[in-house]
Amino acid sequence: MTIARAAVVQDASVAFDPTATLDRVASRLAEAAKEKAELVVFPEAFVGGYPKGVDFGARVGSRSDRGREEFERYFDGAIEVPGPITDQLGALAGEHGCYLVIGTIERSGGTLYCTVLFYSPEGSLIGRHRKVMPTAMERIIWGYGDGSTLPVLDTPLGKLGAVICWENYMPLLRTAMYGQGIELYCAPTVDDREVWAASMRHIAREGRCFVLSACQHARRRDYPADYHPIQGDDPETVLIRGGSLIVDPLGAVLAGPVYDQSCVLVADLDMAMLARGKYDFDPVGHYARPDIFSLTVDTAPKPAVRFVP
Repeated sequence: MTIARAAVVQDASVAFDPTATLDRVASRLAEAAKEKAELVVFPEAFVGGYPKGVDFGARVGSRSDRGREEFERYFDGAIEVPGPITDQLGALAGEHGCYLVIGTIERSGGTLYCTVLFYSPEGSLIGRHRKVMPTAMERIIWGYGDGSTLPVLDTPLGKLGAVICWENYMPLLRTAMYGQGIELYCAPTVDDREVWAASMRHIAREGRCFVLSACQHARRRDYPADYHPIQGDDPETVLIRGGSLIVDPLGAVLAGPVYDQSCVLVADLDMAMLARGKYDFDPVGHYARPDIFSLTVDTAPKPAVRFVP
């Protein structure tokens, strides 16, 4: 019997300040390491921050000067991949000898992406996933990832991948991950509604995989003093309330969901459950009907500009 110990972190970033956020990453990784976690998953947009409650001055047909200034701050607080911050994240993963999956705001040229980075226990950056479909107002501030960053990585713990927040409601994207044999399905998010847990349990049963969902728990005080979300300026106001959880391949909850506090959830994953789950349902195997249904995934990069010699 193979057991993998996994942890999901529920905490807030220091919004728009990657360097200060690294201290929180270090603290939470150390906490998970004390529990002997071999895989640690952090929430969506943890490094760079999730700008909950602001509109960046956007209206149909117009953008305000204030909104442009808000975006400038967000842009300046994003990170380059690779870059100095990603190197430091790798050093932290290497220090604690664990796989690290962490949500970031990536800056590439003039565009920001909601990105998940994967690190090995040796500290190497081994993968990247850019969110392919930002939700609602997120489309104002984030670009769209393409099919070149949909990895499922072979690791000694199992096949590891990530699907970000409402990407989890895209049936074909989930199918693409199942088709790559995902076993450790990471779901970094900021969706703190109770219904999220039901979705994670469904995906675990549908994919016959372990689902590890990490959500932020953020208060107004985690953002700069001159940040003015619609929720108000009381420093104790909760902007994102959590709801992180870990689910096994038959939909049983192993840890969480936890709301209204920061925490690190830890669970032992019995990897034999993967085969037991596939006994009566494999969504891309014996329970598929490829004679009727098929999915084609384009994994080629889609640069806006190509220079051909």
